[in-house]
Amino acid sequence: MAFAQFILEPSARITVQRFPLWQLLSMLRALLLTLCLLPPLAQAAANSASHSSVQQALHLQTAEGMLYGTLLKPSVTTPVAVALLIAGSGPTDRDGNNPEGGQSDSLKRLAQSLAKQGIASLRYDKRGVAASRAATPDERDLSVESYVSDAVAWAQLLKANPAFDQLILIGHSEGALIASLAAEQARADALVAIAGSSRPIDQLLREQLAARLPPPLLEQSNQLLDRLLAGQLSPQVPKQLQVLFRPSVQPYLISLLQQNPGQAFARLQIPTLIVQGSHDIQVSVADAQALQAAKPDAELLIIPGMNHMLRISALDLPAQLASYDNPQLPLAHGLSEQIVRFILRSSKVPASS
Repeated sequence: MAFAQFILEPSARITVQRFPLWQLLSMLRALLLTLCLLPPLAQAAANSASHSSVQQALHLQTAEGMLYGTLLKPSVTTPVAVALLIAGSGPTDRDGNNPEGGQSDSLKRLAQSLAKQGIASLRYDKRGVAASRAATPDERDLSVESYVSDAVAWAQLLKANPAFDQLILIGHSEGALIASLAAEQARADALVAIAGSSRPIDQLLREQLAARLPPPLLEQSNQLLDRLLAGQLSPQVPKQLQVLFRPSVQPYLISLLQQNPGQAFARLQIPTLIVQGSHDIQVSVADAQALQAAKPDAELLIIPGMNHMLRISALDLPAQLASYDNPQLPLAHGLSEQIVRFILRSSKVPASS
């Protein structure tokens, strides 16, 4: 696929925001547990036509317990493309909501918008979260590998359904990494990475904390990261760093720190789209550009003003936080439409067998 980059409109220069330590740590935890060829006008008009949809509850049996999801499908009789929506880090549920980070309904709104444009989707509660909590109630037992296995199993369920003729993985934030790792085994036909980091998480943490932690805490955080990178647990964690490094989350961090998002993305052999908002305070445009540098045939869509919750927002902290807890805000203009156009373009590529 040829190099392509999308910019919906000129972007304003982004200024660096400095936030209080507790707000930074909260955002970082959320991150951890973070000119196109348009279709012909007639086709674009048809794609934008609103479809009615039907909703169905699905479940997936795993060795550890049941996982639960929601299938949203256009009311049509012919096979359609289906997207597997993979949520970001922490206790984020199928709708994109996090009890510690607010209710935005970001993934629910995306699923609804895709359905109106003729694309089905399945979104699900990760193990240990919401309806799927019983599958892994203790976060000590969570791992990147188990999340990847679950995504593959959901994908296989969709691939076996004759109602769908194309499978697209759409991962948001940490979900972009999970999608990249699962894509080959899932036999996905295309992949969309929304607000996905390109760097190993320890590099991101060191960079973000270096300018904000006092020297003693910075030294301790680096020591904790060094131990986690070596696969070693640290039972004693300073109170100020508990939100990031509490002992119960360290097994998952060890699993996560072993991953290199850029390398995982570069290995993909399917059509890929990178989506990034210019006003995302958790993942930067530079990360999106680095992902494309790792896989030059990936398409890059930068949406000016869009933040991590897929809404248009100012860069100031109050406006950002308000969008994290307001499900009534519309999705950023052009987000779902451009994703649908990418899906339609990728459908011209021979489907995986």
